[in-house]
Amino acid sequence: MYTAEMLESIKKVEATRAQRLGVEPRRMTAEEKDELLRKFHPDYRTDGFQEIKVGPNKGEKAPFELGTLLHSNSRILNVPIDLDKVDYDVEVLVIGGGGAGASAALEAYMAGADVMMVTKLRLGDANTMMAEGGIQAADKENDSPQRHYLDAFGGGHFAARPELLRRLVMEAPDAIQWLNDLGVMFDKDKDGRMITTHGGGTSRKRMHACKDYSGAEIMRVLRDEVWNRQIPVVDFTAAVELIKDDKGQVAGAVLQNMETGEYKVARAKTVIIATGGAGRLHYQNFPTSNHYGATADGLVMGYRAGAPLLYQDTIQYHPTGAAYPAQIFGALVTEKVRSVGAMLVNVDGEAFMHPLETRDVSAASIIRECTERGKGVKTPTGWGIWLDTPMIEMLHGEGTIEKRIPAMLRMFLNYGIDMRKQPILIYPTLHYQNGGLEIGGDGFTKVIPNLLVAGEAVGGIHGRNRLMGNSLLDIIVFGRNAGKAAAARAKEIELGKMNLDHLQKYAEELEAAGLHTGSVSPMLLPNYTFSMPR
Repeated sequence: MYTAEMLESIKKVEATRAQRLGVEPRRMTAEEKDELLRKFHPDYRTDGFQEIKVGPNKGEKAPFELGTLLHSNSRILNVPIDLDKVDYDVEVLVIGGGGAGASAALEAYMAGADVMMVTKLRLGDANTMMAEGGIQAADKENDSPQRHYLDAFGGGHFAARPELLRRLVMEAPDAIQWLNDLGVMFDKDKDGRMITTHGGGTSRKRMHACKDYSGAEIMRVLRDEVWNRQIPVVDFTAAVELIKDDKGQVAGAVLQNMETGEYKVARAKTVIIATGGAGRLHYQNFPTSNHYGATADGLVMGYRAGAPLLYQDTIQYHPTGAAYPAQIFGALVTEKVRSVGAMLVNVDGEAFMHPLETRDVSAASIIRECTERGKGVKTPTGWGIWLDTPMIEMLHGEGTIEKRIPAMLRMFLNYGIDMRKQPILIYPTLHYQNGGLEIGGDGFTKVIPNLLVAGEAVGGIHGRNRLMGNSLLDIIVFGRNAGKAAAARAKEIELGKMNLDHLQKYAEELEAAGLHTGSVSPMLLPNYTFSMPR
């Protein structure tokens, strides 16, 4: 499957392997990391961003593609929506069908609330399904939530909101136990003790995994729990705008059937946005590991209603997306491949960085190797770097890859590449939305009463970079908490008269700023037939 040039490079990788097995590459200093990020990480490219001209974050920057959506009018502006005709009337409305939404719905249900989920695809069609490597929790004797906090705080460039990060790490052990009790099949040793490994930027082995399909296993269990409890799920139906009442409270959402285009009204006393990420916006033309519906819908709806964003200018580019073959370009190659022993090496077989640096540093190092240093491997779609996977079995014995990372093995075998015998080619892929809607420690937005946010649509939990395993953790911790808080608040709420006045006010702001993008938002699904204007 590899080209002649790639096979020549593999010979160099093989020639240096024995030497590299006995030497761990040095870690960079803090100063070296800062310089590297400034020069090579996509978040620092000025041409990838634009100034936000309207709304609560006016004057700040956002990725060009997200900014265009924020500068676009609502898809239902001037569409007659009869808010007196209520199609769904619930206490808690959960927008999103991934891990955060399912966790929230389950806890709201257990608290006795009348809860409904709405998702534009199917329950489980979410980035949760795409997560592979594991979920962090400090639940071993040599670890502590405090150490977990320090690792995550430093890895996020000391920008995480302390009240959010504190909740994440303190509630992590309980989240693992909750999942285990529900039936998630974590990797365990012969004594039934959970197996844990390192991730990039971790000082202790605290990564709990289910082979290399951890997210799919967690989503399988959560989806079954939602179905078993007969929680209503309205699928193939997108929330396109939030509804507010005359008291300024969130009061529900306008929904659109993705097949018929019909609009419906959902009234709710509390609303939880759990719409996930933005990878399908393809910031700076990067490929993405994200599922098809990851188009930042929650950010756009929340922002238009008046909720501010936080760290919307920072994105995580996972260092190891598949670079070859083209059929899987951008697909995630889990960090677990490196945590069990594979090393990143260039076209000449040289290890150019420690394999477990944080994700932003790793991605920037790979980009530097392929650009400034000219040490990348040419592929039909650009460039790549070798991930020397045969090292895994040299370190841990034959059969380790099939046992620990079977999904990765199968993905590459489908294209004639046996990662047990040959290295694989990787390049950074658009992976995670570090920024999102700003919330307080209780999960509520700080501006719109009774509106909560959970999961990847939240900004501030991880700061400006996220460590492996903390996203599966945050969807559980903040999803569960949002469900509990929404159910409790719903008992106290009296809704006023519903309206969509904020849509007209936003349109007037856009007009005053002279913004006419020709687009409407939220996007809902990516359109691969055109390029977004820049």
